[in-house]
Amino acid sequence: MKQRTIVEILKDLDNKTYSSRELTQDYIDAIEAKDKVLNAFITKDFEAALARADEIDQLRSKGDTLLLAGVPIAHKDIFCTEGVRTTAGSKMLENFIAPYSSTAVSQLADSGAIMLGKANMDEFAMGSSNENSFFGPARNPWDITKIPGGSSGGSAVAVAAGLCAAATGTDTGGSIRQPASMCGITGIKPTYGRISRWGIIAYASSLDQAGPMTRTAEDAAIMLQVMAGHDPKDSTSIDAPVPDYQASINDSIEGLRIGLCKEYFGDGLDDNIARAIQSAISLLESKGATITEVSLPTVKHAIPAYYVIAPAEASANLARYDGVRFGYRCDEPKDLADLYLRSRTEGFGAEVKNRIMVGCFALSAGYYDAYYGKAQQIRRLIKNDFMEAFKSVDVLLGPTTPSTAFNLGEKVDDPISMYLQDIYTVTSNLVGLPAASIPAGFSNGMPIGMQLIGNYLSEATLLNVAHQFQLETDFHLKSPGEVS
Repeated sequence: MKQRTIVEILKDLDNKTYSSRELTQDYIDAIEAKDKVLNAFITKDFEAALARADEIDQLRSKGDTLLLAGVPIAHKDIFCTEGVRTTAGSKMLENFIAPYSSTAVSQLADSGAIMLGKANMDEFAMGSSNENSFFGPARNPWDITKIPGGSSGGSAVAVAAGLCAAATGTDTGGSIRQPASMCGITGIKPTYGRISRWGIIAYASSLDQAGPMTRTAEDAAIMLQVMAGHDPKDSTSIDAPVPDYQASINDSIEGLRIGLCKEYFGDGLDDNIARAIQSAISLLESKGATITEVSLPTVKHAIPAYYVIAPAEASANLARYDGVRFGYRCDEPKDLADLYLRSRTEGFGAEVKNRIMVGCFALSAGYYDAYYGKAQQIRRLIKNDFMEAFKSVDVLLGPTTPSTAFNLGEKVDDPISMYLQDIYTVTSNLVGLPAASIPAGFSNGMPIGMQLIGNYLSEATLLNVAHQFQLETDFHLKSPGEVS
């Protein structure tokens, strides 16, 4: 099956090269052929997808057009979808059927997108490798012995392997950008509040942000156009106009000021990744961008601050899973205390329990100021560093991850090493800035990602830079098996 972009699909559907039903069936056939190995999907919804494709074909025959009419996509299994199982990758919600759809899911459905199923993920979005999923890890299509990244690993795998045209993801500390980097696709985490969080199962409420995962920046612009916007149901949603992200994507980047954070190019960065980023910098310079070194001195504290704040918020958000109202319930509890204890012990995986315990400790009396309070102060200092940098540059550029995808099981017993996979990504979540990862090369046959970070609500600028880079390169068009 030919890998197709959203732009190509929409053109083909307009030209009647194939119908939406034929396209949807093509993706279904690919999923059935490949997903037994890749494990990208937790739940497949093929019957409903084909029925929706028939509806779209009828609309098209009448001349009605929607922005994503007939485009097959997948949703990370953290987005509630009415009448469809929504598990968050956990035994706790293994049989939960969502009674409503999240705002983002509804917006994409209303735009004509067709949902093929729900993508695999780390349990409650807690992880950097997709190995924490109750349903087993998704596997990187470039090398099935390696991790795809997390927590949106299933979404990244589905897009990279050609099992859907695009997918949704969520990013709490890099969970869109990191798997996008490791699977060789484009992923963007917009400004905090740019996309509604309503109906998305919460991990850390001040950090979580949904975004699109696609093959190209141009496709990401189309997806973001649909997903972005104010939602009165979400108190953290930004009430600001949504620009036409495609309108400026072809603008010249001549005179654009790009900043290189020197702290992102120190020890721990793979040499091949460093060389790929340097090559990308040279390319952008040749297109007229100016390069400036900047310093973000407090980013070295981002990982410890993040791993206090995120677990603290998670411990509060996951308190609702008590075996009483919904979700997993233990068998034959002796009393209420036993119901709570065993339901949560049996329903949550090890990493989720670890983070709940850390979060409860950080919020406990006598430790709140020393840990959670201090982490929030560091968060503010990191924001100050970014705001100072953006006085002299328009975009920050650097690696997305310190290494390419590593072997399954390689870091499961080394949590510190696992957490350090997010070293370049957590800062934009702590500060709420938009950031994207785009393919920038390969190392030993595995994709390398380049990260772009912008000021608030500058998604159009990030997409413009990404698209201009992709006009000059073909890393984003490569498919697994094409690179040795």
